[in-house]
Amino acid sequence: MPRPPLRLAPRMADIRPFHVMELLRRARELEAAGRDIIHMEVGEPDFPTPQPVLDAATRFLSRGEVHYTATLGLPALREAIAGHYRARFGVDVSPARIIITPGASGALMLALAATTAPGDGWLLPDPTYPSNRHLIRSFEGVAQPMPVDAAQAYQPTVEQVDAAWTATTRGLMVATPSNPTGTLLDLPQLAALADCVRQHGGAFIVDEIYQGLSYGVAASTALAVANDAFIVNSFSKYFGMTGWRLGWLVVPDGLTRDIERLAQHFYICPSTVAQHAALAAFTPSCGEILEARREAFAERRNLLLPALREAGFCITAEPQGAFYIYADIAALAEDCETLAHRLIEDAGVAATPGIDFGDHRPRQHIRFAYTTHSARLVEAVERIGRLLRG
Repeated sequence: MPRPPLRLAPRMADIRPFHVMELLRRARELEAAGRDIIHMEVGEPDFPTPQPVLDAATRFLSRGEVHYTATLGLPALREAIAGHYRARFGVDVSPARIIITPGASGALMLALAATTAPGDGWLLPDPTYPSNRHLIRSFEGVAQPMPVDAAQAYQPTVEQVDAAWTATTRGLMVATPSNPTGTLLDLPQLAALADCVRQHGGAFIVDEIYQGLSYGVAASTALAVANDAFIVNSFSKYFGMTGWRLGWLVVPDGLTRDIERLAQHFYICPSTVAQHAALAAFTPSCGEILEARREAFAERRNLLLPALREAGFCITAEPQGAFYIYADIAALAEDCETLAHRLIEDAGVAATPGIDFGDHRPRQHIRFAYTTHSARLVEAVERIGRLLRG
């Protein structure tokens, strides 16, 4: 007899596809067929891994001793991250609270697994990074999206959080700088949100994955005003180590052992090679490279913003961080998915439709990533302009 279909968990019905990855697959197909595609869809810097990081990895690998590390990560790397917080932000964080993870995704999984019981709600802005709501669902929680608009820089307010909090709400998750909007929460805003969450007896998760990539505004950390928050960070964006899959989680005092038990079963330990390589990310020579790249991103942002506006896109909340522009397409098209497919098929420009990022007016928006060099950005806008005029 034929075997009956395998029964999947009910949660799987709520896990949507990640449209940007499907768009990237189409871009690769077109490139394989000989088309020239300008990539403005995936949030991956075009710069190579900094040479000091590569050199550190090579030195480590040459010894051939690639074994497990402690689950919490290399003590030297945890110390280096604590030193980074102290030197750059003037914040003292005990290395004991710093947990090295396989990417920021691993950090988010640990924070949510440790805090979320079935049916617990998590408040998060809409639009936001799509994996957040799906990770919440994966741990049997419930995403509670709060619509945010350009008028509030796509960030939630204390009044919104208070109004949206229910008897089953477990906590609040925010991102600064944000994906897809590139907007920031300043320290007074973070302090007010943290206090609001405390008053409700909840947990506070702050995604700082794009920390360091800010323009005209000094980089900051929520740890300066919310020492009891879960802080998620990554070596992928500012440090340019996407494929190394390495991040970290700062946990509130007293929770390290609890999180460690989860990590032991989730992944044993983060990549040993990536950890030894990442030690070089905090050296002065690497810091000079990273700051030069941040300045290059600022130049790209300053080039792309007026060019997109000239082409007819509406951008009222200017991004101050990350490397994204979240543009309103209402004056140009009725549907972002249709426009995104026109852009890639007819103009050879890949951009991410707003439907990836939530349910609040998603079809009215599209996200452009300025992760390619300026000449290609200029060409991309020219192609877009020709398509829209034609």
